[in-house]
Amino acid sequence: MFPKIMNDNNFYTSAPSQPDSDSLQSQDEQYRAGQQFVRRAKMPRVAGIGGLYFPLAGVMVTQSLAGGWWLVLLSWAFIWPHFAWQRAVRASDPKRAELTNLKTDAIFAGIWIAIIGVNVMPTAAMVMMIGVNLMGAGGPKLCGLGMLLLVATCLGTLQITGIPVVLTSTPLEGWLSIPFLMLYPMLFAWGSYKTANRLAAQKRRLQVMSTRDGMTGVYNRRYWEILLRNEYDNCRRHELTSTVLLIDLDHFKTINDTCGHDVGDEAIIALTHHLQMSLRGGDVIGRFGGDEFAVIMNGTSAESAAAAMSRVHARLATFRLSCAPHVTLHISVGVAPLTADMLHYREWLKAADVALYKAKKAGRNRTEIAA
Repeated sequence: MFPKIMNDNNFYTSAPSQPDSDSLQSQDEQYRAGQQFVRRAKMPRVAGIGGLYFPLAGVMVTQSLAGGWWLVLLSWAFIWPHFAWQRAVRASDPKRAELTNLKTDAIFAGIWIAIIGVNVMPTAAMVMMIGVNLMGAGGPKLCGLGMLLLVATCLGTLQITGIPVVLTSTPLEGWLSIPFLMLYPMLFAWGSYKTANRLAAQKRRLQVMSTRDGMTGVYNRRYWEILLRNEYDNCRRHELTSTVLLIDLDHFKTINDTCGHDVGDEAIIALTHHLQMSLRGGDVIGRFGGDEFAVIMNGTSAESAAAAMSRVHARLATFRLSCAPHVTLHISVGVAPLTADMLHYREWLKAADVALYKAKKAGRNRTEIAA
């Protein structure tokens, strides 16, 4: 009679009435994936079933079938593919609806194979088209099920109608079927090629997203540390020289608090550009955190690395942010060359961190080399 009062006890113990955000997000992703699946299946069906009109029409001309069968053939060849597309794209589960459409294609194909008396050339074209579509959409399992439906429907239709089986094809039926047998696999392969290229491009974008910092475009911390470990192993193996730098933007929290986070973001981006302009193309720059960067300088001594940082200090001394001209950017830098007593790459990184701490403690806006 009365509405239930939500007190402290049942607020924390009652189950949520709405699905959580993760569940909704998963359902949305499944729906989008289903829509993409339907779009990929549209063109093979339209081209395949539409192309089969001509081999089937060639057989029907010789059979002298009633005009109603021509209407059925036209409807199946040119209306059904678009109806199936609309049905699947508007379904709550597009992928399941499209799989049902593919099975329906197999059933229709079985009926038409029986109607033409299993005429060998059009039958081969039809079985090839249905098999390619099923295999491409669902692999051997779906293809096997579709072929069973096709054969069962064909045998059932032959049994019901009593149509005689005529395996031979006339030259006309052969010439109408051969172009389809040649062109349809190439069309399907072209679609697969485009899909493969699109997936490869998506993979490259994901690789960039997994290795790069979204704001600055330099390497993120996780991937930069992988590169540092590889650099450490390579230098140890071949007795090479290399130096690591840790760079911190001085008073970054103050910039954020007084000028806003948008100015702080501009400061981070500006520092990135100055590092890229002052360092070599082969030097590996990574963003470690909010205001901290790291650099691997292969084949470079600590003194040369410190000299490169002096150029960055000089550039920043005269640089002003367009959004905050009163803000001057300064950096503290810790430099650590690889030495023989470092048994792990993290010891190398730790040495640079200690040098950075010394630079900050000494008053910031300076470069310190690890002892």
